[in-house]
Amino acid sequence: MTSHTPAPEPLGATHVATTTPLPSDHPLADGRTAASPLVRALRGDRPERLPIWFMRQAGRSLPEYRKVREGHAMLDSCLDPALATEITLQPVRRHGVDAAIFFSDIVVPLKLAGVAVDIVPGVGPVMDQPYRTPADVDRLVSATLTPEALAPVREAVALTVAELGGTPLIGFGGAPFTLAAYLVEGRPSRDHLAARTLMHADPQTWDRLVAWTASLTGDFLRAQVLAGASAVQLFDSWAGSLSLGDYTARVAPASAQALSAVAHLGVPGIHFGTGTGHLLPAMRDVLTSAGIADRVVGVDYRTPLDEALAMIGEGVTIQGNIDPALLAAPWDVLEAHVRDVVARGAGGAGPAGGRRAPGHVVNLGHGVPPETDPTVLTRVVELVHSL
Repeated sequence: MTSHTPAPEPLGATHVATTTPLPSDHPLADGRTAASPLVRALRGDRPERLPIWFMRQAGRSLPEYRKVREGHAMLDSCLDPALATEITLQPVRRHGVDAAIFFSDIVVPLKLAGVAVDIVPGVGPVMDQPYRTPADVDRLVSATLTPEALAPVREAVALTVAELGGTPLIGFGGAPFTLAAYLVEGRPSRDHLAARTLMHADPQTWDRLVAWTASLTGDFLRAQVLAGASAVQLFDSWAGSLSLGDYTARVAPASAQALSAVAHLGVPGIHFGTGTGHLLPAMRDVLTSAGIADRVVGVDYRTPLDEALAMIGEGVTIQGNIDPALLAAPWDVLEAHVRDVVARGAGGAGPAGGRRAPGHVVNLGHGVPPETDPTVLTRVVELVHSL
């Protein structure tokens, strides 16, 4: 990354990715994960075992996580390779999920680039100041994310992959809009009013900001892939606050820029956002514009999978979308819901049923709530595997 980050290309300027060979000891290159149920599904196959993993599976719902995190601040935990590895592995050991998700936080690249950010318990990421003026953005984009800064990320991924064997690791990254929204607001926001104002009041400054956050996320994802991640997921936590027009014009090009950093490496790419039912085709187009060959759209719990498939169209794998609220419901209610999600993903249920995605990765339609009983998650994994 340089201090003069180029503006993102317009959405629709599809990149033709030339695949670069991964390192010979990469899990996809040496065969450890290439035939796993998760990677097969991400690449548009229907393996004998339906794959499942959970967003926020490594987190506060696990007593072993709470124990190992005692005395460690969140961002310190993310940047301690041994600790991050242990936390990433915990849900794989406990639940038997088909993938690990790298334990990190969306603001880690900001911290590694020198932004003063802290995760305040009960609040979330808080910046030292809101970044809203051209001068503020000038200071940000002059920062660099160096290979040295990314060293603990690469080490944690390598340690984790060495322990996972044939279970794939999914790399993690925050979408440019979500990072930019935190910077502009200075802290979590319900409506992201300041961020949405900036993109219209000063579009040039906004575009420079999201181009910079896209570059950070791209570097972050690329470091994880080269160290051993078998797929990546781009999380856009706050894109649901945007209209389709604003998303397409002022956000989607930056997300494509971030994902294009790994497109030439040939790993599957998952694009997920919350409250984004109206954006699903545009999110699919981001993957296409980035040059991602194996495209996966994550669907949150608000949109039934049969309806999502009707919007997204053919040739794209789907991920989702068990409602996290039902994890606390009686088992018969949860079981019926899980079966319905699987049936809709197979094109066999719902009023819009009939369309079948080439692959389906079962997941929640958002993250695991902290109060979730871990034994319920294990039971859900067993149920999905039985289907």
